[in-house]
Amino acid sequence: MSVPAETTTLVPTGTEQVLRFYAFVDGGDADAMSALFAPDAVYQRPGYPDRIGPEGLHRFYTQERTIRDGGHVLHHLIAEGPDIAVFGEFHGTLHSGAPVDLRFADYFGVGRDGLFTRRETYFFAQLA
Repeated sequence: MSVPAETTTLVPTGTEQVLRFYAFVDGGDADAMSALFAPDAVYQRPGYPDRIGPEGLHRFYTQERTIRDGGHVLHHLIAEGPDIAVFGEFHGTLHSGAPVDLRFADYFGVGRDGLFTRRETYFFAQLA
């Protein structure tokens, strides 16, 4: 039995969504990036209050982020069920013009609808 195409909804895998996320961020497409998040999604990042939902993510990436531009290099992506961990590097430029090069880790929680429910970012940085 075949199902008509208009009744079939394909939900992207969490891994596909994560790869899309970084492509959108690196390409400066805040609208597409924020659309990957559920309305009640929580984003946690050191030095910032929690950002909630697509609006919070959009505001962060368009108004609050200290980075002007740059790109992510992903070294490892580990997925188990709805949990995805990413390890990599970021190379870019701050709004001040200073270069930024760092290692990072991200955690993504993915809902059944394929939207992110949670993101947590961690940086490998010297504290003292």
